[in-house]
Amino acid sequence: MSLAVGACLAASQAIVTAQENATPKEPVAASAQANSGPPTVAAYAQLPFVEGAKLSPDGLWIAGMFAIGGSQRVVIVSPFDPDGIKQAVMPEDTEVSSLRWVGNENVVIRLRAIRPFGAGERAYVSRVVAFNRITGKFTKLLWDLGGQDAADILWVPTDGSTKMLVAGQNSIYMGNDFWPAVYSVDVTNGRRTTDLQGRTDVMDWIVDSAGVVRLAIATDRTRGTRTLLHRPKKGASFDRVGRAGFEELEVPYLIRAAEGKALVIRTIGGDANAKSDAPSDGKGKRDALLEIDLASGATLQTIYEAAEGIEIDGVRYDDAGNEVLGVYLGGRSREPLHWLDPSLDELQKAFEKSLNGRRARIVSLSTDRQRMLVRVDKANEAGRLYYFDQADGSLRLFANLNSQTNGKQAGKVEALTYKARDGLEIEAIVTTPPGRDAKKLPVVVMPHGGPWAHDTLDWDYWAQFVASRGYLVIQPNFRGSTGYGEAFLKKGEGQLGFAMQDDVNDALDWAVKQGMADGKRACIVGASYGGYVAMWGASRDADLWRCSVSIAGVANLRREVNDFGGALYSKRYKEQWQAMTPDFQAVSPINFIDRIKAPMLLVHGKKDLTVDHVQSQSMFSKMKDAGKDVELVSLPQADHSFSRTADREALLVALEGFLRKHNPAD
Repeated sequence: MSLAVGACLAASQAIVTAQENATPKEPVAASAQANSGPPTVAAYAQLPFVEGAKLSPDGLWIAGMFAIGGSQRVVIVSPFDPDGIKQAVMPEDTEVSSLRWVGNENVVIRLRAIRPFGAGERAYVSRVVAFNRITGKFTKLLWDLGGQDAADILWVPTDGSTKMLVAGQNSIYMGNDFWPAVYSVDVTNGRRTTDLQGRTDVMDWIVDSAGVVRLAIATDRTRGTRTLLHRPKKGASFDRVGRAGFEELEVPYLIRAAEGKALVIRTIGGDANAKSDAPSDGKGKRDALLEIDLASGATLQTIYEAAEGIEIDGVRYDDAGNEVLGVYLGGRSREPLHWLDPSLDELQKAFEKSLNGRRARIVSLSTDRQRMLVRVDKANEAGRLYYFDQADGSLRLFANLNSQTNGKQAGKVEALTYKARDGLEIEAIVTTPPGRDAKKLPVVVMPHGGPWAHDTLDWDYWAQFVASRGYLVIQPNFRGSTGYGEAFLKKGEGQLGFAMQDDVNDALDWAVKQGMADGKRACIVGASYGGYVAMWGASRDADLWRCSVSIAGVANLRREVNDFGGALYSKRYKEQWQAMTPDFQAVSPINFIDRIKAPMLLVHGKKDLTVDHVQSQSMFSKMKDAGKDVELVSLPQADHSFSRTADREALLVALEGFLRKHNPAD
């Protein structure tokens, strides 16, 4: 028996044993459990035990965002000694964007905040700190730079050394220091040397797997184009290898240390003679991960080719980001991640073979890929996190991600398709109330945020909470959503507030015709961009909805939609949004308050760094002045993702009460 096969068999048996030991034995029958009622608001509001967990390179330590005292904190802990933890307290009014290990002792933490710039301007500012798990010491990295972004982590070493590459701006004003330079920074003491000086118009640098800057992306803000520059080795000059619009430029996912080889995702096949600007139904085209020659763009080999109609959403890196281990598949693929490494693919299948309907996902790996974190869950269960060691086949339960809802009766979750009014096929995630048939139910349509995102067959505490209160929940992946291919994504251009909104309405119409939903008892609930959809639906389609709930939503579309960012990146974001609608004000809910008939609930956190609280405050004030039925729940400590238990609970309490009042379930 090979070592790989032996490890897979051990994994299969280990996960069964761990599941049996971890799953509580329910002493009551299913019918008795159903009669006891759904889990409480507090159960759904419980923060995941840990999010974003990352193994150290040796696999002996775990860093992540842990739920402590009702909020998320950066913590480093050993899977063998959960009591021996080190907790990192972040500066006030900052959000953690990401965590990465540098060696086995240091975690680098990328932070962002909102700070004033110039006369009345505010913008995102990003910085990096390093946290040592042994000393508990914080080290600020590049904090003396005067620019907006000094936290673009380009590369981390894998040989145990402590110097990483970070790009950072040194000024907010146009000039040489505005364009980010590349620094080699020692995470143990903050000392730095300049690896590469800033270059006019270059905001983005790309590094190969050996830590050499090989690509630069120059941005022409006037023309709205980007140019890809390449150099064959350190010290050489940069040559242009490509130019395109902001979103069209082909940027490699990885540059191998061997000269001139890069990995890109490219759509291949179809009619090679078709005009590039002609509309396409995508037939005959396939997404592929290719290895190319950087200088010429010629394909050297096809590493993976997706099935027709399945989009490659991106790649799965190793934890250091220096190797591609798999590809993420979007759309209607039920294989969300395809491993390129045969041993990981074999191990994944061995895990899932023994799970009785649950899924196993490898979320983090040691450098040698012998130790890993494995999440075991299903679409209607938050699941558990396990620590697995291939050396002995042992699988240890590390975290029950939600001890209050796991193992409890939950709503059935399905991916169903419907036809929009123009015939476009759209997928929706549908959650049916626990113990109920999908027949003539009161319904909540819940469009996702973004809009460049999509809902999936994963645990969604909002959807499960609403379903547990007796509502059918429909989450439409309307045109313009990611994950369904470039053609589907581009169908959203120019259609924000128009066909994108029609798709949401058509989801309700479809559910009514299928006999699943009662069209006279329909409310629309959304967050962020989904909050905009909820407000716009209440004004544009006033007779369709009994009530509307906007959570951290956008009422007034302008600039790059929210109120942050200022002039520093306004060209890039403005053009991206302008492609979605020709006239912001013509589709802004705040301009059409007179049309609104249904009661509206607005929920927003004052510490939201993505959509300014003023968006909801302004909508509330104008609706009040117009005599409309509106409520505002303003949460002083809440951020955009409601990362505190108290804020999640306040949100769910307000949502439950509002729905019960204006659209009561049976």
